[in-house]
Amino acid sequence: MKRYTAMAATGAVALASAGALIVPAVASGSATTHTAKFTAVLQKQAQFSKRSFGETDKNLSHGKIVGFDVINGRVNPNTNRPHGWVAVSTRGGMMFGTLRFTNGPVTRGSITGGTGRFSGATGTIYAKSLNSSGTRTAVVVTYRN
Repeated sequence: MKRYTAMAATGAVALASAGALIVPAVASGSATTHTAKFTAVLQKQAQFSKRSFGETDKNLSHGKIVGFDVINGRVNPNTNRPHGWVAVSTRGGMMFGTLRFTNGPVTRGSITGGTGRFSGATGTIYAKSLNSSGTRTAVVVTYRN
């Protein structure tokens, strides 16, 4: 479970950083695509039960704090596959998403909405662990709103 929890940090960081370093990429109609890259650093984690866990991360860009996130994860008892939810607080509002954890270094997810400048946001999360303990994660978030 600790491996899944470490990967959770990855997805969360991506979301939190998205608000701080948004770079417009492509404009189509009234929605604009934004891409952000950052590093998530694990702060605390807890095992709530045999199949559920939580964690919080500090989100950094160029060494500066750009946000914080909280992740709640569960392991499906029928498939034994982990999944989770993330809420990220950053400049301009909050972003929400879902995460699909793996035993490998990569976590993928979806942005499902938000508040403030992230209201109505949809997109993707790609996160890759930067160390074997999973305490530092490189994150790329792409979203539209």
